[in-house]
Amino acid sequence: MTAAPADPFGPLEPFVHPAFFYRDEQEYLDVTVPFVRDGLEAGEPVAVAVPGKNLALVRDALGDDAAAVRLLDMQEAGRNPGRIIPGVLRAFADTQPAGRRVRIIGEPVWAGRSATEYPACAQHEALINAAFRGSTTTILCPYDTRGLPEHMLADAHATHPVVIPEGARTARESAAYAPGDVVDRYNEPFDPVGHALAFSFDAESLPDARHVAVGEASRLGLTGVKRDDLALAMAELTTNSVVHGGGTGVLRVWSEDGHVVCEVRDEGRLADLLAGRRPVPRDQRGGRGMLLVNLIADLVRVHRGDSGTTVRCWFAL
Repeated sequence: MTAAPADPFGPLEPFVHPAFFYRDEQEYLDVTVPFVRDGLEAGEPVAVAVPGKNLALVRDALGDDAAAVRLLDMQEAGRNPGRIIPGVLRAFADTQPAGRRVRIIGEPVWAGRSATEYPACAQHEALINAAFRGSTTTILCPYDTRGLPEHMLADAHATHPVVIPEGARTARESAAYAPGDVVDRYNEPFDPVGHALAFSFDAESLPDARHVAVGEASRLGLTGVKRDDLALAMAELTTNSVVHGGGTGVLRVWSEDGHVVCEVRDEGRLADLLAGRRPVPRDQRGGRGMLLVNLIADLVRVHRGDSGTTVRCWFAL
């Protein structure tokens, strides 16, 4: 397991991370469109990664300027919140010229998010501050006050150092900023699943663990590319358990709400909060397992406990 930095949520500058609260489409456009155009006028690379309906609003309002912006539907690119930092935000920011400020609008929380997905969303918003601290990046995160419950809006105040209130155009400091508390609060133990197939594995039975996972996933109806993705994810996670998690682990597989779910539990301590969320240099050997899992699964959640680490992955049927 990798070690965590002593203070992952230290001083952020020059990184800027405001939450923007809006009530309707006009308020949404009143802040997002000038944010984009100001960036373009300053020669800054700009990306917009928001749910499809809002993406269409911004694209239409920008007119010809939309051609100069990287546009992504967050409902597709960011369905798994663990994929957003490496696969959306860093994938854009890291390819820009060094030292140039990058502007991104990222909306990872929307009314259609499930209760199962949301804890990973809240942790993602908190961990952006650790992933981008010290970078010349501005990430504006819109929050729909009409469609989101109060606890999600409260979490937005806790995960963003500055906020733009409803009807405002400028940011102010968030008095509730406490991203580490949000990460800890949503580090929830998973409810046990009585009907899951369970398989205990060690170094000698690693190939069997992958075959068991794929066989049960097939029986539950997973096919094609999704089944291949599950096989790859389980190979990575079970290998991590053997190499870094005490040499043994337990694999569980079951179906739930239109998904096949796989869980791998071991006695390792995953101390690095950004494990699986940061790009890996091409010349680095290893360290890609959790990143790969985040990039291919539909949802990944992790519980870090005193007695070990549990990783759950969802694959849509």
